Amino acid sequence: MAIVAGIDEAGYGPLLGPLVVTGVAFEVPDDAVDSCLWELLRDSVTRRSSRRDLRLPILDSKKLYRSRGGLAALERSALAMFQSANRPPGTFRGLLRRVAPHVLADLASYPWYRDLDFELPVEAQAGTIATSANAVRRNARLGGVRLAGVLSEPLLEGHYNRLVSCTRNKAVVLLGLTLRIVQRVIDRADGQCVRILIDRQGARVHYVDPLMTSFDGFDLEILEESDRRSAYRLVRSPAACTVEFRTNGEDCHLAVALASIYSKYLRELFMRGLNRFWVERAGSLRSTAGYYTDARRFLKDIGPALEREEIDRRLLVRCR
Repeated sequence: MAIVAGIDEAGYGPLLGPLVVTGVAFEVPDDAVDSCLWELLRDSVTRRSSRRDLRLPILDSKKLYRSRGGLAALERSALAMFQSANRPPGTFRGLLRRVAPHVLADLASYPWYRDLDFELPVEAQAGTIATSANAVRRNARLGGVRLAGVLSEPLLEGHYNRLVSCTRNKAVVLLGLTLRIVQRVIDRADGQCVRILIDRQGARVHYVDPLMTSFDGFDLEILEESDRRSAYRLVRSPAACTVEFRTNGEDCHLAVALASIYSKYLRELFMRGLNRFWVERAGSLRSTAGYYTDARRFLKDIGPALEREEIDRRLLVRCR
């Protein structure tokens, strides 16, 4: 058996809320490493979102989620896939314990996250999630496919600011989180052959230096470096890992699309807590998704409450 994984992020551009990078790993038969997971799971999942199709939609989160339409569709896909191979997480913190246990200790530094917890699902129907999970479980078993792990790296606002201040480049911070997930996937593989697909951010083509720095002890081979695809082979006995950065990765690979869904879902759950905290303290207040223009409006509206609570803005407002 081999490991096929996808990595994607949510929250790279906003002024408020965390940056979240997630990796999703599937165990597949050795001869299916290059197969399309949408095809292998076609009886239970689809790459399109349609009310007429009862299959579970797995596609780029930006196409699946619209703030005005609510969280239900995104949540159904995230929790049903998770439940197809695991016990339901039950709560927000329960989900974090499964996918990003290291971040739980960081929550205490943020008044809006310190006591944050709530039951899951938030908007989707538990019965619908269970039905979808059962369908995926049966389909995956027949195809020899197994969801092997969901591995997330949420970078909370103050931690983000400290890292960006040190590196002076948020792209470097994003790549660092991404390579940390690559390492977590390799560690879980236990000698299995690994293929990792990453949605490329920005125009960067060359990744040799950060890969060699992060994976000291591996032999590295450049497979391709082009405008659309940068691919590398990392070898350390007894196994090998292929790492591929691809433009529009979430449209080409199910694992990347699913990683996009988990990153967006986790970020939206964090934003739910942030908005709830400030609504309770600022009275009549319109929630924000954290993007620049509306975030400036939100910060103006909470100004008196922010001063009253004596909260360091560096914990709340991202520097870039």
